Amino acid sequence: MASQNVSCREQISVSGGSPTIPAFMFSTGVLGNVVALILLEMRRRKQPASLFHVLVSSLVITDLLGTFSLSPLVLTAYFRNASLLGMNENRLACGHFAYAMTFFSVVTLAILLSMAVERWLSIGHPFFYEKYSSKRCGYITIALIYLLCALFCVTPFLGFGKYVQYCPGTWCFIDMDPSASEHKAFNIIYASCLLLMIVCTVLCNASVIYHISRMYRRLKAHRSSVRRQRGHKRHRSMTKEVEHLVLLWFMTIAFVFCSLPLVIQVYHNTLYHRDRHRNNVIPLLFLSANPIIDPWVFIILSPPVPRLLWDKICKAAKSKPIREKVHSIHPVLYHSSPPAD
Repeated sequence: MASQNVSCREQISVSGGSPTIPAFMFSTGVLGNVVALILLEMRRRKQPASLFHVLVSSLVITDLLGTFSLSPLVLTAYFRNASLLGMNENRLACGHFAYAMTFFSVVTLAILLSMAVERWLSIGHPFFYEKYSSKRCGYITIALIYLLCALFCVTPFLGFGKYVQYCPGTWCFIDMDPSASEHKAFNIIYASCLLLMIVCTVLCNASVIYHISRMYRRLKAHRSSVRRQRGHKRHRSMTKEVEHLVLLWFMTIAFVFCSLPLVIQVYHNTLYHRDRHRNNVIPLLFLSANPIIDPWVFIILSPPVPRLLWDKICKAAKSKPIREKVHSIHPVLYHSSPPAD
């Protein structure tokens, strides 16, 4: 297994595989992201762009950049029958691929976390949110995320961490079977950052669900003839919040599904030093699927889909007390048997 590991890392030709799946993933990813950007632009023209809109747009653009940074290299490797290392003598293609894959994996989750924090502040701390949040905050946040992630992912070129090639010669990523202590430290930091952001994102989303549930119960408990109009406006506001929450939840689930196998593999290989080079490719396949899934999640869950679901939930909740009231007033309608012939 060790000799195969070395041969995979140094081979200059593609060993097996087919360009069909990478080509399908590339075309699907580009199509999904372009459609998502068109939907976002259409929504921006109908209403002023919000902070959440800025963050979602940044996520879609990030996924599109990631797709264009990685997939063309894979297709080129297959068509030329040359591995990423074999494309040039200075390992430039492999270094670019590994850097881009590491960079976009961290950036994507960081943007998802910022979206979750934005929803948490909007629902849980509305006064603070109204006072300090703006689209400018979103642009600054995205710039800081890109800068910090770029600095972190460049450290393997400086000796802290290591980028290597994986079979069949169309993948390059961090060394998930490191022997040097500095490479192990980089892997642990990378996996810990992903895991920490996943946990924080889930906690923020759970808090938003809790606050929305409280808002709905409060709205239901304080109904009067004077507040019916306000309640209608509040209902529309809550519908919008639920739309954002549903979208964020499903994007988070998609990223957790795609990135958690990699986090587990990095921890397992680094801490227990298990040389399983073939198994290392499977988490990379999951990770590469995320930029393809994200835009389609956005397309499917764009309004009116979440709005329709929320309206159905509200109608079901309203109809239940009405049925109970009718049952209490006219129990004979429910308990009387049909007349005998």
